[in-house]
Amino acid sequence: MLTEVKKKDFSNGTVYALRTDDGRLIETTDTFLPAYTKDAIGEHQNFLHDTDLGSRSDRWMIGVSVASGCPVRCKFCATGTMKKYRPLTAAEIVEQVEFVLSKRTESFNDAFEHKINYTRMGEPFLNIDAVKKAIKIIDEKYPNTHHYLSTIGVRDSDFSWIKGNITLQVSVHSLRDEKRNWLIPYRHKMTMEELGQIRTESHLKTTVNMTLVEEADFDINELMRLFDKEHYFIKLSPINKNVISVKNDLGSGVINSANLL
Repeated sequence: MLTEVKKKDFSNGTVYALRTDDGRLIETTDTFLPAYTKDAIGEHQNFLHDTDLGSRSDRWMIGVSVASGCPVRCKFCATGTMKKYRPLTAAEIVEQVEFVLSKRTESFNDAFEHKINYTRMGEPFLNIDAVKKAIKIIDEKYPNTHHYLSTIGVRDSDFSWIKGNITLQVSVHSLRDEKRNWLIPYRHKMTMEELGQIRTESHLKTTVNMTLVEEADFDINELMRLFDKEHYFIKLSPINKNVISVKNDLGSGVINSANLL
């Protein structure tokens, strides 16, 4: 059973530090946004229109960890401070969802969009059997849930099951191979050319996420060559300052706006 260690509240939600039965720490988030933010592709941007952050009846998003710690150790991710790594079980992934819902009176199913982001600790495709089992359990309890998996593109991964309400995000961060390999120091990952060949049957395009450290990491012509706009949506993300990003002297990155969480 997961136990709460501490939490921090934000304008649009809460982040929790939870402890597993064997003493491992994980992170889980409970956030919301206005319904219109779901149409970022149609609006060609992802900024809020005003200070109204919506409610959990709009877009309700629960961010779950798939592991305690992470072997990828991206240069701007605070998870890199954890020395030990353990994949979570499907039950532990699902329990994070139930933990968040136990804190709220709102109905998850009744939200305009109810979404699980597999974007906190861990790489989903290094624990893919547990993740797929968790998705099945969640879908049975909460039909029409949108599942959003973020991956570095682990080599030899199977993406054929990414369909319907399951959407993929691939982490690129730099269009320069040497820089990307430094930012994502995991050897067994797909090349950018290979990432650009991924095709899914999701209702939504695959997201290409770029947490830009410097402008030289971005090249619109190379981006268009690698990622067909018919299949990919480009997302530029800020660096959320933490002890690891500071240690690696990454500053605030190119994107000045900060994430709400």
